[in-house]
Amino acid sequence: MNQLDLSGDHRSKTKARTHFEQWSRYYDRSWLNELVFFPSIRRCQEEILRWQNARGQRPFRILDVGCGTATLLAILSRDPLAERLVGLDYSPAMIAQAAQKKLSNPDLAERLSLTVGDAERLPFASASFDVVTCCNSFHHYPHQSVAVGEFRRVLRPGGILVLIDGFRDNVVGWVVFDVAVTLVERDVHHAAWSAVRQMAADAGFSIARQEKMNVLAPLLVTVANA
Repeated sequence: MNQLDLSGDHRSKTKARTHFEQWSRYYDRSWLNELVFFPSIRRCQEEILRWQNARGQRPFRILDVGCGTATLLAILSRDPLAERLVGLDYSPAMIAQAAQKKLSNPDLAERLSLTVGDAERLPFASASFDVVTCCNSFHHYPHQSVAVGEFRRVLRPGGILVLIDGFRDNVVGWVVFDVAVTLVERDVHHAAWSAVRQMAADAGFSIARQEKMNVLAPLLVTVANA
């Protein structure tokens, strides 16, 4: 990759970080919670429960990439089998907001760890987690296939990836994500259904299922086994 490409990637990540730094103060009160974020959280819970039922109820360790203010992890902390919860986000301000939740929640105090980091270079040892989730941040990653490879690297055999991002393979999704969201956020890319499937396969995942959810803001759910 040439220097121009690298510079472009840096600008893209810096712009995304600035956007989320500004958003962090009212992120938990955003109207997108009901439309996008909460449905994604509920779907992650459902997929983790399905996976747990299939493998037997055993303790698990979860990494939420692009965790924002760690709402998903705060909810999962109610599960006593979630022995370690780790949130990673590129925005220090988002991590700071998540830390406030940790301080005010006894269930999170000992089990939750928060890290500022890059999804394309996860600062964790290989085979560290049983579950990796990534909800509604994948379109910000300049090298999406690299990030998917990192998801696979940190998962233990038998682990599960739940990846949720904008579905742009119908007319509604194309207008919402390829037109409207791209116009507002710029330097983003909502990968096609088939592209996400191929990235997961190339990284060594076995696809369990891919589904579209939601109507007005359709989301692509990809569930893959390590």
